[in-house]
Amino acid sequence: MSGGTRLENANPLIFQRTGERLQTANDEDEDVADPIDDREIFDLIRSINDPEHPLSLEELNVVEQVRVRVDDQGNTVGVEFTPTIPHCSMATLIGLSIKVKLLRSLPERFKIDVHITPGTHASEDAVNKQLADKERVAAALENSQLLEVVNQCLISNARTG
Repeated sequence: MSGGTRLENANPLIFQRTGERLQTANDEDEDVADPIDDREIFDLIRSINDPEHPLSLEELNVVEQVRVRVDDQGNTVGVEFTPTIPHCSMATLIGLSIKVKLLRSLPERFKIDVHITPGTHASEDAVNKQLADKERVAAALENSQLLEVVNQCLISNARTG
């Protein structure tokens, strides 16, 4: 967040992070089929940085594992995210960051649907329409300034592990 700009949600609630996923011998065995599941997707997006606060989307409860749906055989991934306030102006940027992280991390066979949890944002239909439009997403990522902001959200830091 740049200095001098007023935060929309100056005192957000902070939630405890979920424990790390325990790795099993099968997770490490390349000969064992390992379908992508909701926890794997959650692990990819939980540490995305919020654009306004020095906190992860998980710490702000913007993303939760229960709001992730995966159909590995059907090649679909769905993520609902919940902005911290109903008029959050960062909702599209947050959704775009989630979508970009998944596009960069998952095999191309997956269709990725990222949308706002129903009833949690004043402009959810407009934001969802933008996030579902491939051409709009591609155009947004051609904007070097917007891409830089998205990349800043995706940078891992030691705090979010």
